[in-house]
Amino acid sequence: MGNPYGLVCIAMLAFAANSLLCRMALANTDIDPGLFTTIRLASGALCLALLVAFTARRSLLANSKIGQSATGIDSAAAGTNNAATNTSPIAAIKQQASIAGALSLFVYAIAFSYAYISMSTGTGALLLFGAVQLTMISVGLLKGERFASFQWLGFLLAFAGLVILLLPGASAPPLFSALLMISAGIAWGFYSLLGKKSNAPLLLTAGNFLYATLLSLPLIVWLWVTDTWQWSNDGVLFALASGIVASGCGYAIWYKALPLIQSTTAATVQLSVPVIATLMGWAFLAEAISVQIMVASLMTLGGIWLVIKMRKA
Repeated sequence: MGNPYGLVCIAMLAFAANSLLCRMALANTDIDPGLFTTIRLASGALCLALLVAFTARRSLLANSKIGQSATGIDSAAAGTNNAATNTSPIAAIKQQASIAGALSLFVYAIAFSYAYISMSTGTGALLLFGAVQLTMISVGLLKGERFASFQWLGFLLAFAGLVILLLPGASAPPLFSALLMISAGIAWGFYSLLGKKSNAPLLLTAGNFLYATLLSLPLIVWLWVTDTWQWSNDGVLFALASGIVASGCGYAIWYKALPLIQSTTAATVQLSVPVIATLMGWAFLAEAISVQIMVASLMTLGGIWLVIKMRKA
C-alpha cells in the first residue's frame, strides 16, 4: 500500500499547492475567480469520478480472479467497506453525497478564490487553516467536549495568532479578503465535520465536488450575462492543476494514507500546510516572509498543536 508517511508528505504538498495555484492564477492572469472556482470543482469532480471508476474496475477484476462477488468499489483506495456493494460507481457517488456537504464545499471554494485576489499565499493558507481548526474545536466545545487548562491556553494562543495576522502591517491582508478566507475556513470546517463519520470519504468527496460544480453554474451564467466574464488560458491551466492534481489526486492520496496513521498524527501533520504554502509563495511568487506572519504562524499553529497534543494525552 506504499509508505504511509511518503503518501502524507505528497498530500500535504498537494494541499499547499492549492493555495499557490489559486494565488498564481488570480495574481498573474486575468481569469475570473468565479470561473477559476467552477473549473477547479468540475475538473476535481471528473478526476475523483475516474479514480472511483478505476478502483471499481480493479476490485471487479480482483474479485473475479478469486471467485467472489464484486462489491463495485475497492475499499482500500476508495475509503469504504460496503457503501457501494452491488452498485455502480455513479450510483455509489450519488448515495454518499449530500446537499449540505456540497453547499459547504461550494462556499469554501468560492470564498477561497475571491479572497486570493488580494492576499499572499502564506497569509491565506494560515487564515484558512486556522479558521478550519478553530471551527472544528469550537463545535467540539459546544457539543460538550471538555478542555484541560493547556488546551484552553492553546485555543486562545491560536486565536490571538490570527488576530496578530490581521493587525495593520505589511503582511496584513485587506479586511474584506480576510473575512472571505475566514468564511472559507469555517465552511471547510463544517464540511470536514459533515464527512467525519463517512466510511467512504473518496465517494463522498467525489459526489460533493459534482454537486458543488452544479451550484457554481448559476454564477457562470451571471458572469456571462453581465459581460464580466474573464478568460485566461494560463489561468485555466492553473485551475485544472488545482482541481485535478492538488484537489482530486491530493484527496485520493490523503484518504489512502489516513487508515495507515493515527488520527492525532493526521491532525498534527496538517499543521505543515500553511508553512509549506508560505515557502511556496516565497519560492514561486517572491512573496516576502515578514516577522508578523512568522509570529502569527508560530502562535496559531503552536496553539492548535497544543490542543491536539493535550487531547491525545
